[in-house]
Order: sequence, then C-alpha cells, then structure tokens
Amino acid sequence: MTVHFIGAGPGAPDLLTLRGRDLIAASPVCLYAGSLIPEAVLAHCPPGCRIVNTAPMDLDAIMAEIAAAHQAGEDVARLHSGDLSVWSAMGEQLRRLREAGIPYSVTPGVPSFAAAAAALGVELTLPGLAQSVVLTRTPGRASAMPEGENLTAFAATGATLAIHLSIHRLEETAAELIPHYGADCPVAVVWRATWPDQRLVRGTLATIATEVGDSMERTALILVGPALGQEGFIDSSLYSTDYDRRFRAGRADAVKVKP
Repeated sequence: MTVHFIGAGPGAPDLLTLRGRDLIAASPVCLYAGSLIPEAVLAHCPPGCRIVNTAPMDLDAIMAEIAAAHQAGEDVARLHSGDLSVWSAMGEQLRRLREAGIPYSVTPGVPSFAAAAAALGVELTLPGLAQSVVLTRTPGRASAMPEGENLTAFAATGATLAIHLSIHRLEETAAELIPHYGADCPVAVVWRATWPDQRLVRGTLATIATEVGDSMERTALILVGPALGQEGFIDSSLYSTDYDRRFRAGRADAVKVKP
C-alpha cells in the first residue's frame, strides 16, 4: 500500500502528468482538495473508487482516512492543486506518514506560476531584464512570513516576482513594490489559470489595483517585473550564430545530433 501525493495542476483536467493520471486510475481511494481541484480530474478514478473531498476536513481526519486505507491494503491517490513543492500542506502529512511507517510517493504537477505565464504568453526570464523568478507570498492568517522574507528584500533583486495568495492585498503590494520597480513596471494578474472562467488583467504597478478592483479573490496570481513587458531585451546567446556550443558543428568535441 502506498499513498501517492499527486500534483493535479492548475485546474485544466488535461494538465495532469501521465504518471499522475495512471496513479489515480490505479488507486481504489482518492482524497482530493475539492475547493481547488475540478471534479473533471476525478474522471480518471477507477470504478468503485472511494472518493473523499478533504476541503472541510482537518489533518487528523485526513490521516484517519489514510490509516483506514492502509489497514485495508489500498493505495491512495492524494490530490493537491498545482505542484506539491510549494504551499501544498504536504509536509505535515508526510511527517505523519513517516511516523506511522506508511509508504508514500510524490508526483509533481504543473505549478500555477507556469500556467499563468502560459496563459499570458510570456517568458518570465529574458536576457538583460530578469534571470530569476521569485515565488513568494505576503503574510496571511494561516502563515506568517519568516524574518528576512519580504517583498522589499525580493524586489531589491529586480527579479520577476510571482506573488501567490495575496490578491486581497493587491493595492498595498503594488505600493510596496513601486519604489523598487517604478510605477510603470508591468504587472499581470491571472485568476484561475486554465479553468474555463480564467481571467487575465494586465497593467502597471500604478494602475493594476484599479483595473482589478474587487473582481478577483483567492485563486489569483500576481506577476511583477520588467520581463512581463516582453520588450527591451536582447536575443538569447543560445541560438546566436557566433555562440560556441557543443551541439554546433566545427568544434573538436562537437556532439552529433540526429536530424
């Protein structure tokens, strides 16, 4: 018996990995975060699968469901939205499983920042503008920010910021970033990326709060940085004719690539 933690992606049911899909199809028990995962993803569950929406449950109740499956020798597909590596609340579940000696696996999913960038049709790292992406959030009721982790510190790097779980503080967030990026810095807010009702709002740090207003809540991602403008950057050296790479003919150690 194994508990399979599966990143279910940002929302679209066809943005599951093949591994994730196959693990869901092979597991007689499925626990899913119903407030964030569309029911269409559950279509991959096998007939007779015990499907449990964990949205109203606390950690003890979730672990009780897993313990029952363990007793019965049944694999569990544990679905979380996006990718499991950030803000998934997987860590405390894995700790409990290790203490109980229950095997588990982790299958990554498409993260929300990648889905948002795809919806906008942008690259978040552009030569001369940004070569780093910072995934962060603002302080919330559920989790405080550790000392040293704050927007001012991250903004000082000039990196592209992907600010999660902060749409309720959009105006304050923009005001905090203007001194570092400038009022005209491009911003995009993506609400429910890849869902049928996905919404995109573009603006600047000076205008974005007004443009969004109170039209979005909860599952919206704020992207900030010069790269969002997709202008003023140089071409990557990767495909430059005078860039020396091992996959280009002419080098003594050149790697031959099949046509």
